[in-house]
Amino acid sequence: MDYRKLGQTGLKVSELCLGTMTFRWTSTEEESLAVLNRAWEAGINFIDTADVYSRWAEGNTGGVAETIIGKWLKDKPRDEVVIATKVRGRMWDGPNGEGLSRQHIMLAVEHSLRRLGIEAIDLYQVHAPDWDTPLEETLHALDDLVRQGKVRYIGASNYRAWLLMKALWVSDAQGYTRFDSIQPHYHLLNRAEVEPDIAAVCLEEGIGMIPYSPLAGGFLTGKYSRDHTPTDSRGANNNRMARYMTEQGWATLDLIREMGQGYGKTPAQVALGWLQSLPFMTSPIIGANRVEQLDELLGAVGFRLTEDDMQRIDNLQNTDRNWRK
Repeated sequence: MDYRKLGQTGLKVSELCLGTMTFRWTSTEEESLAVLNRAWEAGINFIDTADVYSRWAEGNTGGVAETIIGKWLKDKPRDEVVIATKVRGRMWDGPNGEGLSRQHIMLAVEHSLRRLGIEAIDLYQVHAPDWDTPLEETLHALDDLVRQGKVRYIGASNYRAWLLMKALWVSDAQGYTRFDSIQPHYHLLNRAEVEPDIAAVCLEEGIGMIPYSPLAGGFLTGKYSRDHTPTDSRGANNNRMARYMTEQGWATLDLIREMGQGYGKTPAQVALGWLQSLPFMTSPIIGANRVEQLDELLGAVGFRLTEDDMQRIDNLQNTDRNWRK
């Protein structure tokens, strides 16, 4: 397992980050704990969650994933685990039950600390922009949490490049703690959301990137084909998967399947290897319902594509990489 610095900080995180959105949504608590144990055994020291996980699932009120992680942490060396969580989503009733106001952040962080059973959150991330709250108010509240020792580093998720740059400027101007990471939706079939602007900001400003959904919701695992959709998959009942079922989507899947055969790797491992080969990448966030699924993804540890491989993908997708040079 390779360990990389998170942006320009001294914090070292594993090259793969374990995501926990599936905990007690598409996986049971027992399965979730087993996945956590297997990830730890494999050397993953970086765990990403959010207070809102998985509030949308029937019977869940939010905070479920954090609670499971808190149980798991009780017999683990706390100082060796990097815990990242997020704030923004609705967690209680009323007008201040969601958002990035000082009021919401200061209450939400206490709830997350309690559920996780820890004294400080290693990486506290804003889950998405809050257009009702001034950016300065959000950054000031986060800076206070760092100064209080309740949070060690801060990051952003689902920010566009201009907003990320504005946040960095405000932090610099006001002397606030700055964002050290960005968590975008990024994979082989969703490159425009990151390239070139967010990627360039990461390279120029030393921001760590920890993208979510690196396998396009399962499409890049190779379980889909032009004439077959698994009945137990997201694609069977999710119209969002159709956006990947295009000629370019199938061609990309064909190419990474071909590359995988040459390396003895699965399409999912090649898709992760592509991300890990990018110069601005820190740690893709992987998720698994069961240990068997995680074991396949762990096959991407240490795997990198050659420059020729990267160029073949760029040529297929008609992408110009001159901005990286």
